[in-house]
Amino acid sequence: MKNILFICKHNVFRSKVAEAYFNKINKNKKINADSAGIIKADIFGEKEKKLIHFQRKTAKKFGINIVDGSKSLSVKLLKKQDIIIIVADDVPAYVFNNKFYLKPDLKIIKWNIPDVKGEKNDKAIIKKDTIKIIKKIDKLVKELR
Repeated sequence: MKNILFICKHNVFRSKVAEAYFNKINKNKKINADSAGIIKADIFGEKEKKLIHFQRKTAKKFGINIVDGSKSLSVKLLKKQDIIIIVADDVPAYVFNNKFYLKPDLKIIKWNIPDVKGEKNDKAIIKKDTIKIIKKIDKLVKELR
């Protein structure tokens, strides 16, 4: 069994889209995908809740169902990974340089998908981000065959 972990800042949108889409299109049952955030997102204001609602609605338009809840990283989760894919421009790859608790042949991939910043063009960014993630997952699944 090969384990892939998609990581973003809060595990609310980018890593969740990657996990859900990967699991939707991947036919290789020997590959397991999960997602997590480096910071668990527990509390949101009204503005963030509206943004999350729009993100999930956008993903759904692409046939991607995002499950509620945010999962944060743990050593236990990291220890079992064969591939870590950072689906974010705001999570530095050096966070995973400590090979003490990671598999020695761990592969780390970084996709610089931007986070939304609560600005006017968030809706356009969310759509672009979703398309970028889909394209990267399509390529990844082909590479893993």
